[in-house]
Amino acid sequence: MIITKTPFRISFFGGGTDYPVWFQENGGSVLASTINRYCHITCRYLPPFFAHRSRIVYSNVEHVNSNEDIAHPAVRAALKFMDIQEGVELHYDGDLPARTGLGSSSAFTVGLLHAFYALTQTMPTKSQLAQDAIHLEQNVLKESVGCQDQILAAYGGLVRINFNSSSNGHPHAFQLSPVVIHREKLRELQNHLMLFFTGFQRTASEIAQEQIQRTRERTRELKRMQEMVDEAIAILSNKSDLSDFGRLLHQSWQIKRSLTSKISTPEIDRIYETALQAGADGGKILGAGGGGFMLLFAAPERHALIREKLGSLLHVPFQFESAGSQVIFHSSEWNSQDDGVL
Repeated sequence: MIITKTPFRISFFGGGTDYPVWFQENGGSVLASTINRYCHITCRYLPPFFAHRSRIVYSNVEHVNSNEDIAHPAVRAALKFMDIQEGVELHYDGDLPARTGLGSSSAFTVGLLHAFYALTQTMPTKSQLAQDAIHLEQNVLKESVGCQDQILAAYGGLVRINFNSSSNGHPHAFQLSPVVIHREKLRELQNHLMLFFTGFQRTASEIAQEQIQRTRERTRELKRMQEMVDEAIAILSNKSDLSDFGRLLHQSWQIKRSLTSKISTPEIDRIYETALQAGADGGKILGAGGGGFMLLFAAPERHALIREKLGSLLHVPFQFESAGSQVIFHSSEWNSQDDGVL
């Protein structure tokens, strides 16, 4: 039995510059952090005593007799990628709902690969986990996704990720740097952040597809979003007023929402404007847009009023985390080499 624990993430600045269509020519840069909300994957080789060969449990329950019959595309692709022929039992449990802008799809892929590596008695590096997840999502599943989510899920932490323009889209060509700031300022940043669920779920790949198609039309906007990574890290690293970070988030959101018509909606705009009127300095919809979670930045003394004004929305407390994907339980009670006796 294997259990992996893989964090979701919040992205502050540079989102959109992690798509290969952009960074192959321009480079890319992202500032983001993982949080203490997780995707848990439990899996084992399934003993051959059942009518089905494999059992896959997520929002659906699948009982299948061959890997090719598995409907979940990531599970099917990961089993083929790892060359696992034995029957498996797999359960997915997420702390927060999928398709809400927290990188849950990539956290699932990273956690799934980590579990399968452990199942085959292999210890992958964090780099390998990230690279394999990028390969599966972009090249095998053909999803319109960037590269930051897989890297964050694998490594964890408050980090800057740079993508090299010379990489030709190859996932090897990234540099990850932990953002080193004073412990008190990190705590202050944490205390200024609020996370609200808008109630709208969406498929990020579908929204991102339009943004990718319009990348060449949005060069000025994306370059400005990329520059904001340096500005944000400078705010965190020096004695700048932390409210500058919130105002920079606001600027970034105004640019991001202009990239395509699908990133924001009238209802999202209404929620955001309500938060600003209640005292928020800035914020953004996380992920590709269109719904999901909204991140807000506000002085702690304004949080109560913001929660009151956004009372119809679920407020989700969180903390930063730095561990990345982990195997938290490993027990080889059964494998295909056993004699059939437990």
